Formats: sequence, structure tokens, C-alpha cells
Amino acid sequence: MTRWFRSYWGEEDTWFYVEAGDDGWVRRQVELEGPALRPIAAASADDDDARYGFTAELPVSDWEGHVEEPLTSEEFDDVWATARRHLTALEP
Repeated sequence: MTRWFRSYWGEEDTWFYVEAGDDGWVRRQVELEGPALRPIAAASADDDDARYGFTAELPVSDWEGHVEEPLTSEEFDDVWATARRHLTALEP
């Protein structure tokens, strides 16, 4: 079953928004940095376009010290679409 959540990484002041499959691997991932929540990644495991960043290299079950705040698919999709638009607009 697919699940959606967000998790905060204080060391980098970054929110990670994650869509994970039932196998625990990240399918899509958004990273929002700093107090302005500036999108720095909106990566998909099915898309290797570097301008959007890359998904996590480990399954979620191997992450240490993260706390998952559940999201709905709609909440995730809203953040995903906004981050993708922002990163696409940065293209020269």
C-alpha cells in the first residue's frame, strides 16, 4: 500500500515529503528548505531528470531518526505540483 508522509530534518532545516510504495522504496520525494520552504527537489523514481533531484538511496525502513507525519495523497500531490512548477521555472 502506498503511503504519504512528511519528515523534518533539522540539521539541514529541510522538510521531506515522501510517497513510498509498499516495498518501502521512495517513489516520489519533495524537499523544501528553510523557513520559506523553498523547493530544492521534486524527484521521481521513474524520472532521472537531474533538475528535479533524486529520490532516497535507501528504503524508508532503513532511515534513522525520522518521524513520519502522515499526509493524504492530495496533500502530497499539491506540494509535488507546486515544487515541480517552481523547479521548472528556474530553467534558463
